[in-house]
Amino acid sequence: MDDVIKIILYTLGAGACIPLGGMLAKIERIRPGWLENEFRHSIIAFGGGILVAAVALVLVPEGIEYVDHAVLSVIFLLSGGLCFFALERFLGTRRREKPQFTAMLLDYVPESLALGGAFAIGAQSAPLLALFIGLQNIPEGFNAYRELRSTQQFNGRQILVFMLLLVPLGPVIAILGWVYFSHNVLLLGATMLFASGGILYLIFQDIAPQSRMQRHWAPPLGAVLGFSVAMLGNNILLGV
Repeated sequence: MDDVIKIILYTLGAGACIPLGGMLAKIERIRPGWLENEFRHSIIAFGGGILVAAVALVLVPEGIEYVDHAVLSVIFLLSGGLCFFALERFLGTRRREKPQFTAMLLDYVPESLALGGAFAIGAQSAPLLALFIGLQNIPEGFNAYRELRSTQQFNGRQILVFMLLLVPLGPVIAILGWVYFSHNVLLLGATMLFASGGILYLIFQDIAPQSRMQRHWAPPLGAVLGFSVAMLGNNILLGV
């Protein structure tokens, strides 16, 4: 199958998981109330586990390999964390902080770019990265929908339409990565490490604190489950 068709299909599938998560979030209430609260926190933690797995199993190992320079690798990763921090603070000064929605957008864009680049160089991890993006987009779409709905600024239909409009964004960005990274492995590695730094910042700044509940164990177990699912996908792909 042609690489461009593969990229479009993989990224469309991963991007479609955003509105899928939003549609699941339209189930307004789960009774009793404590179950609703714990379920939401568990979904946040599950998404965090997937993000940690994407960083630990694909983005950082592959990024270090492509950059092939210890100091540069650290600089790229730190740059990602600092840039995501600066952007979040910029949004905060304008009172536009929406942690779950921001996290969904900020990791979707560089990961799609890295996915296109991975296909360009024929990396075996490309399908796995697409799987990770899709898996994390479901809980991120779920939580972003709930977050936006709680502001009372948008109704459910408006939010879902916006999420559907994000789906074709993935293929466009991935094809850009395929075009520009095909002959520049260093740039691909830098993008992977940059995304890793930003994702790590978002996990510890926004996602992990929101997932915690006093005297409840489902959310942290959800994070472990998310990492385990991603690890299983990695092992299957590698034939372990």
